[in-house]
Amino acid sequence: MACNCGNGGCGTDYGTPARVSEKLVTLEIDGIEVTVPEGTSLMRAAAEVGVQIPKLCATDSLEPFGSCRLCIVEVEGRRGYPASCTTLADNGLKVSTQTPKLAEIRRGIMELYISDHPLDCLTCAANGNCELQDMAGAVGLREVRYGYEGENHLKAVKDESNPYFSYDSAKCIVCNRCVRACEETQGTFALTIDGRGFESRVSPGQMENFMDSECVSCGACVQACPTATLMEKSITLHGQPEHSVITTCAYCGVGCSFKAEMKGNQVVSMAPNKDGHANHGHSCVKGRFAWGYATHSDRITTPMIRDNISDPWREVSWEEAVAYAAKRLREIQAKYGKDAVGGITSSRCTNEETYLVQKLVRAAFGNNNVDTCARVCHSPTGYGLKQTLGESAGTQTFDSVMHADVILVIGANPTDGHPVFGSQMKRRLREGARLIVVDPRAIDLVKSPHVQADYHLKLRPGTNVAVANALAHVIVTENLTDEAFVAGRCEAQAYADWKEFVARPENSPEALEAASGVPAQLVREAARLYATGGNAAIYYGLGVTEHSQGSTMVLAIANLAMATGNIGREGVGVNPLRGQNNVQGSCDMGSFPHEFPGYRHVSDDAARGLFESAWGVKLDNEPGLRIPNMFEAALDGSYKGLYVEGEDIAQSDPNTQHVTAALEAMECVVVQDLFLNETAKFAHVFLPGSSFLEKNGTFTNAERRISPVRKVMPPLAGKEDWEITQMLSNALGYPMHYSHPSEIMDEIARLTPTFHGVSYAKIEQMGSVQWPCNEEAPQGTPIMHIEEFVRGKGKFFVTRYVPTDEKVTQKFPLILTTGRILSHYNVGAQTRRTANTAWHPEDVLEIHPHDAEERGIKDGDWVGIQSRAGETVLHARITERMQPGVVYTTFHHPFSGANVITTDNSDWATNCPEYKVTAVQVMKVTQPSEWQQRYRQFSEKQQELLQQREMMKAQ
Repeated sequence: MACNCGNGGCGTDYGTPARVSEKLVTLEIDGIEVTVPEGTSLMRAAAEVGVQIPKLCATDSLEPFGSCRLCIVEVEGRRGYPASCTTLADNGLKVSTQTPKLAEIRRGIMELYISDHPLDCLTCAANGNCELQDMAGAVGLREVRYGYEGENHLKAVKDESNPYFSYDSAKCIVCNRCVRACEETQGTFALTIDGRGFESRVSPGQMENFMDSECVSCGACVQACPTATLMEKSITLHGQPEHSVITTCAYCGVGCSFKAEMKGNQVVSMAPNKDGHANHGHSCVKGRFAWGYATHSDRITTPMIRDNISDPWREVSWEEAVAYAAKRLREIQAKYGKDAVGGITSSRCTNEETYLVQKLVRAAFGNNNVDTCARVCHSPTGYGLKQTLGESAGTQTFDSVMHADVILVIGANPTDGHPVFGSQMKRRLREGARLIVVDPRAIDLVKSPHVQADYHLKLRPGTNVAVANALAHVIVTENLTDEAFVAGRCEAQAYADWKEFVARPENSPEALEAASGVPAQLVREAARLYATGGNAAIYYGLGVTEHSQGSTMVLAIANLAMATGNIGREGVGVNPLRGQNNVQGSCDMGSFPHEFPGYRHVSDDAARGLFESAWGVKLDNEPGLRIPNMFEAALDGSYKGLYVEGEDIAQSDPNTQHVTAALEAMECVVVQDLFLNETAKFAHVFLPGSSFLEKNGTFTNAERRISPVRKVMPPLAGKEDWEITQMLSNALGYPMHYSHPSEIMDEIARLTPTFHGVSYAKIEQMGSVQWPCNEEAPQGTPIMHIEEFVRGKGKFFVTRYVPTDEKVTQKFPLILTTGRILSHYNVGAQTRRTANTAWHPEDVLEIHPHDAEERGIKDGDWVGIQSRAGETVLHARITERMQPGVVYTTFHHPFSGANVITTDNSDWATNCPEYKVTAVQVMKVTQPSEWQQRYRQFSEKQQELLQQREMMKAQ
């Protein structure tokens, strides 16, 4: 049955949060002796020994409030009837939770609640999962003496504005749980109690409806509501769930744990798991509500083939489709050589699926032409952290932020891109942590309710390294380094070289102010705060990596952390915020052309020998092609076949026209996905994939946490993705015979030192596990580099600031930078097929009022954005979030063509594209661009070819 605890957990609701204290107190509750940490409420102490005290306003995900008075108890020697949720346990107390007087008072309280509440329990959507209903039974209420003749709220108008939940004020008991959840858990402060006394009612904003308020639809209020006041529309439609399965969200890199609440094979709700180690019962609008894409009518569930992309699709059996793909790929290799084909994995897929794709490429194709979408987002993280610290991953848990005194956010927007962690970060900031934001745009963290950055270094896009060197200059020249830490933990000569470099006058804030645009005094003050403010943690995102100096900046960040001793304990560290659900995992699994699983180079004879022995085949010792190299080789005529699982390179990769030209030049493109996405429109074989709800496996989040993905319904196309890859490998002549993803993980563990201790049994037992998990760390590793760095001694690197080649000119005077928005995910293939489009129906161009006025642009105007690579047209949004000279857009809608204008400039070390710096001109226009018109015609033709397949099927 569905959980009745009221906060998304699957067991006892203890009423108030747990307290941590070395001091214990012992008391007696209903004659039972109980010992609890100091600061524990009487309500929680009672629940610890199985005594449930009636409650309505209390839940253990929120701080005690004491408004409903239902939880009153008697304490020997004290007058009155204190609320057990707000009364603390103490030594020697003797507490009674059930007496005739308490029962009488509680019935009276419940009678008053019910007297102003609709008695429609049999038809109410919350029937069977309503705490008000449960508590009426618990206190023995059998009649209500008060009628509805007087004033009441029963005719209040229901707010149906939100696409995912309704707000029925008539059923509100003003317990304040929703308001407190919005404040404490989410940190948005969108809800309040309007009015006083009898007139008190929950209000979004200033008596607005939910859609017009600042509500971000995270679902915390819905989860906290004990009645049907805030009701999920999917439950209203389908009824209460009958069972649930714990799984992991398939959106961002936070990796939230959810209970998929089910009726048979139908998902009714995705409730955040209170015991989830990454999210602790919280969620965002995507994970909580935007799961309907999995059963969307656009899903393709039958394999399809065609000879040319101008042909209609033909529906065929799995066997025929796989045989056709294998035949064409082998013919290409016979004609052009074994290196003429390759594969691309996706960070949306599980670890096990990604592992099999790279194994197929290396063992069945016989080359190392495998790459992953992490190439275009976090490949500089892998390079930079490997060089400096010795491991290509973040150093902390998310919970570590609660011990940070100073938080430095660089090129990341946690409240939009990683919202559950963003809420946790805001919680720590409200507790007093200081904040430095380094971003060209005024993200929400710069100033939002009860949160304000101490410093916003509003740099010019492309000058990250200049700002990092300026920060380092201040720290070194003002003797703010942690010399003892560096002496014991880092390479002395590398440190000396770095110190000498950053201390040079050309790296001073004053010397770099003209390039970065950041006032020198702000840089100096921010540097002093980071170095001297206590535990200092760095969190960074794609605004660091997606630059021509992305790898240099990751090195610079690691330098700052090492120089100040801010690594190797809670509250500090270097924390990359991964964009997609399994970016970390796709890298761990060996998806790069130069690395086997576990980040071991293909030229390493010992590592290669290990895999050759296990896989029974000779492996290539030369790195294969990266994604950009694949495109170049395709246009050169030497690369003709591609297997793409779960990735949409035609929309997500830069310089779209270059990418699509490369796809058109290939003779066989095999796409394995849910929908006919932009890449699939260039495909010759379509293999229908499975959503995260239809498969078993694991995801690895940004904190190296390996979490379970569990199948909650059968795959709509009949197969999980790993089974499809296995079929293709067998058809190519390389046998794979796994019967369950757990066997794939067992192989990964055998062959990968950091995974030696990982197994499905351990994940089942622990809920999740953070790698390294092996003989040295059998329970996993929450915090890395505690005693020493993985590489031994930490290594500093000289990080020279080299201005990007992408320069503003008279023709292209503005800089375009790109990012994400809360309601959508990556290329939007999933979220665009949900009601999330209500918040963001199209990508828009954010532009500063000064730049708009110069060009005669008004809010909402069509504007053309032209770069050296191409041109597109978007609607303008005039906003002071932007600085003059910089414009911003998102890339969630294919028609917007955001990547038509991004160039193919890339990071010097990894080829990660420089999405964040594109010189553009913006002008007022009246119609879509030529590219958009061509795109529309091509897409309509491809949809027509797909529909012809449907028509042929109908005949």
